[in-house]
Amino acid sequence: MSTRAIFQMVLWCLMIFGIFSPAHALTQEELVAKLEAAGYSQVRDIKSTAEGISVKATKDGKDISLVVDSSGQVKERK
Repeated sequence: MSTRAIFQMVLWCLMIFGIFSPAHALTQEELVAKLEAAGYSQVRDIKSTAEGISVKATKDGKDISLVVDSSGQVKERK
């Protein structure tokens, strides 16, 4: 069997078993729970963007815009 065929078979198996599946992405409920655990409340306006997941929330009485990237990192937008 050629190296290319083996590589394709391994890649196919990884996709079948969900290694590269978006199922590992946070669900909306998991995202809200993660943000609430970090001190954010009133999580709303959850939208998918090129940067990641765009979210509006409240922290310390202030409205804040956030982006959660594909690795789960939460960044406040300025």
